[in-house]
This record gives sequence, C-alpha cells and structure tokens, in this order.
Amino acid sequence: MLTDSEFVKIRVAVPLSAADKVRSALASSGAGVMGKYDSTSASIRQTGRFRPLPGAHPSIGEVGKIEEVEEELIEALCHRDLADQVIASVRAVHPYEEPAIDILPRLEIK
Repeated sequence: MLTDSEFVKIRVAVPLSAADKVRSALASSGAGVMGKYDSTSASIRQTGRFRPLPGAHPSIGEVGKIEEVEEELIEALCHRDLADQVIASVRAVHPYEEPAIDILPRLEIK
C-alpha cells in the first residue's frame, strides 16, 4: 500500500567545483537523514546548458552566449518541515545566480 510521505526529495544541479559545498549544506541543514544514518545523498554527472540574458550576472559564462557546464545532480531525502531551511542553506553556498533546485514529493510503501 502506498501512502503520502513526510519526506520530499531535494534535487539540485551544481557545477562540479561546488558539489562538496552543496552536499555539506544539505547535510548540515538536516537533509539526508535516513533512520540511523545522516549525510546520505546520491549524485550523477550531467551537462547543464544555459544562456544568460541581459541583466543577468552569471558566475559562469557571458551574457548572450550559450554555455555548457559539467555539473553534478545531487539528491537527498528531506523531512518536509526542514525543506525551507535546507533550500536556504543550499542557496547560500550555490554559485549560480538562479540555481536549479527541485523538490519532489514522495510516497511510502507500507
């Protein structure tokens, strides 16, 4: 039987050079706790693509030019009650002006 979960999965794309900082921010703000374990996460490499528009202040690339960046897509479980503080912690260390952060609902198997 499936039931709604008290947890969400937070997924964030980050350039490889900042992945450890983001993982640390996730863990120190309460994400990644599973039973008797903490600091849990998973990641895969991907290529991020974007073009900064006029008025943007990109940390990577130039306004008006398409950029490709090797990124790590990091996922961690997070209790719903902690999601706001976890996202704030991630934003504080993330180098992108507009970080790609997803919050995915979860179901539990009972």
